[in-house]
Amino acid sequence: MFPKSPVQHRINHICLIGKSIMRGKWEVVRLWVLYCLLLSGFFQGVFSAFNLPRPPWKKQSNFGSSVVFPLVGNVYPKGYYQVTLNVGQPPKPYFLDIDTGSDLTWLQCDAPCVKCIPAPHSPYKPNKNVVKHKDPICASLHSPANHPRHTPDDQCDYEVEYADHCSSLGVLVRDAFPVKFTNGSSIAPPLVFGCGYDQEVPASEHAPYTDGILGLGNGKSSIVSQLSSLGFIRNVVGHCLSGQGGGFLFLGDDVVPSSGIVWSPIVRESSEKHYSLGPADLLFGGQATGIKGLPIILDSGSTFTYFNSDAYKTLLSSIKKNIDTKQLIDAVNDKSLPVCWKGSKPFKSLIDATRYFKPLTLSFTKAKNIQLQLTPEAYLIPTGKGNVCLGILNGSEVGLGDVNIIGDISMLDKMVIYDNEKQQIGWVPANCNKLPS
Repeated sequence: MFPKSPVQHRINHICLIGKSIMRGKWEVVRLWVLYCLLLSGFFQGVFSAFNLPRPPWKKQSNFGSSVVFPLVGNVYPKGYYQVTLNVGQPPKPYFLDIDTGSDLTWLQCDAPCVKCIPAPHSPYKPNKNVVKHKDPICASLHSPANHPRHTPDDQCDYEVEYADHCSSLGVLVRDAFPVKFTNGSSIAPPLVFGCGYDQEVPASEHAPYTDGILGLGNGKSSIVSQLSSLGFIRNVVGHCLSGQGGGFLFLGDDVVPSSGIVWSPIVRESSEKHYSLGPADLLFGGQATGIKGLPIILDSGSTFTYFNSDAYKTLLSSIKKNIDTKQLIDAVNDKSLPVCWKGSKPFKSLIDATRYFKPLTLSFTKAKNIQLQLTPEAYLIPTGKGNVCLGILNGSEVGLGDVNIIGDISMLDKMVIYDNEKQQIGWVPANCNKLPS
């Protein structure tokens, strides 16, 4: 179902917590009644004696500070951006794939580990710090109706499954997350995350080489929401992904520019918790394509951008009609992505190829005069063969239905801000190679 290519990518992080929609296609978070009698009994025994350690930390009484993390990674060839977080007492470093499309953060966990995938660090070791079922964060992940047999003092199990069919099964734990703020202060608050002792990756997929996922959605289980509820930051998260690789992630609103940002309201549908900008019309080269009302989601957990079948086919047709065939031809032997082109000679950089393509525009229908401009750099991928490929893929072919995702490729060299306080998303061109002071 997925494009089989050397380009590592994910479309794995659209999260609908507590509600199964398109099961196996969407990312869903749900709690199991029983994993199986044997494993349930075994792990219950492992964690039943856990008590919650309270690390020393002091609650700040004022907002106005942020936490800034440098990022490592790129769209091509790595296919993801990762952050290093320290967890535990004493703190140990872990590499996490940043994901605004899901809430729950999880690490591979030696509880012991039933099935762990290759990772840069040894699995996290829990130490009597299991989260009980009565904890509000556990309750936020499910409704009593879909988990009726648990008592308040039972451990809180979780399973998270992503759109690429990767999954993590484990138990919620609470441990110290040491962070340093831009104002110079440091804390190590106890935060809840998943201790994943059973990970699955389909044979056709190449999982990111990380220790887990950093969930940056707006649900109660996200690290951002937890830090906000403890009074340390405002419930704001953002990222700046560099087209040259790297960039930065920030929690809190202290580094958000005071001007120049294009803001659009977050559109919520029923219990959906992902970052949706609502419906948009698609323009190519400033001209209407006839594609209207595309529901748009921003997701840093997706490498590429995905349009539904009709929008994808219309866009591809528009691009091909615009191409000067004397300058570009199909690169049929380049299997990096489904659609690639080559010039009369190999392109030395992406800039050399972008002059043959026109910009795209998403014009949001529920936000007057709000547009997201996608230059050719925001939808083209340079390959090792000196060609360029279309970094917008057919989401209908990978089970996304009518969902349209703006992934990493289309957010490069922009600061993107997810403001859960004011329920709005903003973006502004930025130098993502320089950490904000």
